[in-house]
Amino acid sequence: MNRIVLAVTGILLTISGFAQTDTTNNDQGDTIHVGNFVIIKKNKGKSGNDTFYNRDNINLGSNYYRRRHRSNISTNWFIFDLGFANWRDKTDYAAAAGNSYLQAAPGAPSFSSNDFSLRNSKSSNVNIWIFMQKLNLYRHIINLKYGLGLEMYNYRYETNISYHKDPAYIFRDTISFSTNKLAADYATIPFMININPMPDRRRGLSFSVGMTAGYLYASRNKQISSERGKQKVKGDIGLEKWRTAYVAEVGLGPVRIYGSYSMNALHEQALKQYPYVIGMRFSNW
Repeated sequence: MNRIVLAVTGILLTISGFAQTDTTNNDQGDTIHVGNFVIIKKNKGKSGNDTFYNRDNINLGSNYYRRRHRSNISTNWFIFDLGFANWRDKTDYAAAAGNSYLQAAPGAPSFSSNDFSLRNSKSSNVNIWIFMQKLNLYRHIINLKYGLGLEMYNYRYETNISYHKDPAYIFRDTISFSTNKLAADYATIPFMININPMPDRRRGLSFSVGMTAGYLYASRNKQISSERGKQKVKGDIGLEKWRTAYVAEVGLGPVRIYGSYSMNALHEQALKQYPYVIGMRFSNW
């Protein structure tokens, strides 16, 4: 009988000893999976509170509330673009030779693509988007982006062509210019589908594709020469009034690259030059 009592007493003492073993300092902690979240019991003895994490290790104390109540529309004000501009010249100059918009001097050869050679390093695109908005379409992964802004293109010629207005035409000038620039400015509305695979990460990968529609509100041919000094020909110089373009944007964290390709030619007649641009976009998203 005494042996039985001693055995039972020993078992009880052993169980009591295991029960009192301190496990609160286990750095790994116990985890419980609840749906898409992980509840980690860690350092409970020190703080007296469990810490809750989701699968991306984001504390649910505040971020969970923001995710559930994230606005379906977000606005980004005053986005700035800076890029290089050029065009794809698909003009049939043999067919365009008889067009009154291209006026070569009597006895001079007809216009060719060489007459419209650009200084690539100085031909630029600057855009100022007054605002852009992002509308949630599906769990903030698929969004519609739209906005309003100004697109400004500067094409720097290497040649001595000049623009004339009333009537509008292009001719070869008799002097050389240190600066010979064609400028075209548009008020533009973009529409893009935005894909953001990781909407909870501000510095994740995202991309957008879509179209823009713009209206030409200003155009001018600015020239500088020693003979004439600085001069500008403003107004209707034969450029197409409306511009539509394919656009795309790729973002990785704070770095964003944008590009566009015009669907219609820059000039109204004779010339078939389709502008394109690639550059950097300075935007929060």
